[in-house]
Amino acid sequence: QVQLVESGGGTVQAGGSLRLSCLGDKRTFASYGVGWFRQAPGKERELVARISWAGGREFYAESAQGRFVISRDNSVATVYLQMNSLRPEDTAVYYCHALYDEDWSLAGDSWGQGTQVTVFS
Repeated sequence: QVQLVESGGGTVQAGGSLRLSCLGDKRTFASYGVGWFRQAPGKERELVARISWAGGREFYAESAQGRFVISRDNSVATVYLQMNSLRPEDTAVYYCHALYDEDWSLAGDSWGQGTQVTVFS
């Protein structure tokens, strides 16, 4: 299992910004892609963005395009999600998860605690 720990959530006004961090184990972190997911109350968990192990490939859900930026620094085993122009509909618990670069499937089946993001209008 590749265990990752999320942090950086908070409560912000619409239009504001937050940067989430996903910290992994340096011994294994650089071997995997990482995805940021979110789950709002009463909704399914959904992919927000993902990045390959070397950082050369990125993908964004339509809801995140133009507002969110995913990046990674393997030297500190961290993936970031910079979220700008936040909207109330971005309110959710945000999770990161390791992914296999070959097919973007989940590497392991356990999830962390996540970090809560709340956006008020």
